Amino acid sequence: MKTNAKYSIYIILSIAIIVTISIFVRRYIHSLNGNVIEGTIECKTYRASSKLPGRIDSLFVSEGDWVDKGELLYTISTPELDAKLRQAAALEAAAEALNLEVERGVRWEEVDAAKSLWHKAEAGLELAKKSLARVENLYNKGVVPRQQYDEAMANYAAMDATSKAAKAAYDMAKDGATKEQRAAVAAKVREAQAAVDEVRAYLSDARVYAPIAGRVSNIIAEPGELISSGYPVVTILDLSDIWAVFNIKEDNMRGISIGTHFEGYVPALGASCDFEVYYISAEADFATWSATRARGGFDIRTFEIRARPRNEYLLPGMSVVVNDVI
Repeated sequence: MKTNAKYSIYIILSIAIIVTISIFVRRYIHSLNGNVIEGTIECKTYRASSKLPGRIDSLFVSEGDWVDKGELLYTISTPELDAKLRQAAALEAAAEALNLEVERGVRWEEVDAAKSLWHKAEAGLELAKKSLARVENLYNKGVVPRQQYDEAMANYAAMDATSKAAKAAYDMAKDGATKEQRAAVAAKVREAQAAVDEVRAYLSDARVYAPIAGRVSNIIAEPGELISSGYPVVTILDLSDIWAVFNIKEDNMRGISIGTHFEGYVPALGASCDFEVYYISAEADFATWSATRARGGFDIRTFEIRARPRNEYLLPGMSVVVNDVI
């Protein structure tokens, strides 16, 4: 009897050991083949660049620096634009001087001179008129020949034309420039001002400022290097706007929707944190498993899921591990 009892205990212990080993093996296999999803922390990235090509003059930040919005990042040397600005400013000054002259009109000395010429022409016209009257009277009496009469008529006509021309010149000097002339000169002034504004706008882009508050992650060029237009010299990370990106197979999408909460383990922190889904891609990106004719079935595609961490300070590039279906 004692032998049978002892044998029964051995059997029970053996069964317990086998069951325990089976449980551990199943857990191990599940951990190998289970639905472990890994994501990566990302954030909004800004690349500071300039519309101007040129040589970097000064760099005011370093990688890892925290910058505020509007802080000066770097400047570009622009000797060519400086020369263009001086040229455009000179043209603007010349156009404004011409416009001022037109607005003020002809100098009073020139107006007086034109008036004197007109009066002189008027006096000559009056004398020619009287001479013509005398010659005409004598011609009618037969005292002077026809030629002398014709000469008197021609002299009167010439003096009349001279008087009218002098009067027109006086009126023009008195009135100044015409409306069309004033409009043309004013247009020249506006054109010169636009050229100056254009150069100044380009020059303002020679000083590049931080578009947002964030941390400098990368600087591609150094002072003295030539850069092209739009070259991203400084990269800034907006750490106030971060999220985790997961690529999830479509057969694991059940139960996932906007607003779903789940816990993800962050190895960099050695702790888990809470995430909330805020974005699900509208269409699948790629196939993670392809079916064959021999096996049958269908391709399994992947959707991108984005989730924001709640009340946790995470950095871009950190991994997030989820041990089960979200």
